[in-house]
Amino acid sequence: MKVRTTVMAATAAVLCLTAVACGPGDSADKGERKDSGKASGSASASPDPGSDTGSAPGPKPTSNGKTLTEAELIKVALANGELPDYDFAKMPGGDERGTEQSENPACRPIASIINGSPEPAPAATVFRTAMDVSEEGQDDQTVVTEILTSHAPGGAEQLLSSVRDAVKACAGGFRTTSDDGPSTYTEVKALPAPKAGQESLAYQVTGSIEGEGVPLVFQLVRTGSTVVTFYAANFTSARTPEVPAALVTAQAAKLP
Repeated sequence: MKVRTTVMAATAAVLCLTAVACGPGDSADKGERKDSGKASGSASASPDPGSDTGSAPGPKPTSNGKTLTEAELIKVALANGELPDYDFAKMPGGDERGTEQSENPACRPIASIINGSPEPAPAATVFRTAMDVSEEGQDDQTVVTEILTSHAPGGAEQLLSSVRDAVKACAGGFRTTSDDGPSTYTEVKALPAPKAGQESLAYQVTGSIEGEGVPLVFQLVRTGSTVVTFYAANFTSARTPEVPAALVTAQAAKLP
């Protein structure tokens, strides 16, 4: 697994996203492996995650459906002081994109998310990192990457639909090529969707470091024409990392 260091979490934990490849056969220093999300033994314990439509129970939030500008996305992104114990920051290297191309066209939507470039192409994009400062000093300190994207009418729905189809089609894994060489992802599986937004989904992609499984978790939440992608990885064990529900709920509540 080749780790390209253009994207780092606020704690200097390497994140496998936006110019980072995660493939068996590559190597990295195991001593530098960190969590970018606290491991959770229950995150994948749903009896049938594939049957979860991603719809939140009860009344869904309303939306004006507006395609937000970058400046407007910045305003709706969570900021310091809005969620207890969390520090929010711009992601270093956030304007850079990965170059991974899936050898299987059906898996392209997943590779695009890994690149930090969801498809269809957003009208505007904002990257943030969210770090639980109450866990400072812990090996499994929660660090989550957020990608906020706004889309033309119908684009946000298309994004979630295409990723949902890709999760099913690519369950057995897939390979990619990029400027930094090939990568292999050994498994893709659906996870219970977060109870937020008008539509949501969650899934895990498994890469590896020196032959050891590296679970990468993605949660997508849509309200109107805006999508927030939450990303967390576990570099210390094969346990599924957690994207805290409080973080997802608070961010979704700000979407217009």
